[in-house]
Amino acid sequence: MSEVTRILSAIEQGDPHAAEELLPLVYDELRTLAAHKLAHEKPGQTLDATALVHEAYLRLVGARSVSVGFANRRHFFAAAAEAMRRILVDRARERGAQKRGGDRRRLRLDQIQLAAEETPAEFLAVHEALNKLAAKDPRKAELVKLRFFAGMTNQEAAEVLGISTSTADNDWAYARAWLRAEIQDY
Repeated sequence: MSEVTRILSAIEQGDPHAAEELLPLVYDELRTLAAHKLAHEKPGQTLDATALVHEAYLRLVGARSVSVGFANRRHFFAAAAEAMRRILVDRARERGAQKRGGDRRRLRLDQIQLAAEETPAEFLAVHEALNKLAAKDPRKAELVKLRFFAGMTNQEAAEVLGISTSTADNDWAYARAWLRAEIQDY
């Protein structure tokens, strides 16, 4: 059992000091994850990698209920990627709100590049399409989240999902095509 898994178990059991032990162990990896996603944001954002890590960490550990825990280190980082995605979606919604001058517009994408720089409307379009994909095929949607939001390679994502690399390759090809079709109609 890794040190991170041991601390996650202690958090689940209600140890009030375990969360303090966890952050130094995972901070660098969480910051790398956040920086990867924020590198594609427009310059001048008020949210930086450090703030994104802190907000995601508070959502994950600060408000943990005793009945819900993380199975292992990989599960924690997958949940962290999801928390960061939700934070960025919330911020995109705020920026795109009508009272702030935002408005939806039709997107014309010849080829979806999930790691490309997004406007708030594009980010929301990807989010909505991803939710539709999750309802249709949760594994493929999870693969997209791990690849797009966590910055994982196909091999790393396959390992987290417990599937073969070739299955991940096939799922990735399908998910990209499916998302491309969904976003073109946006």
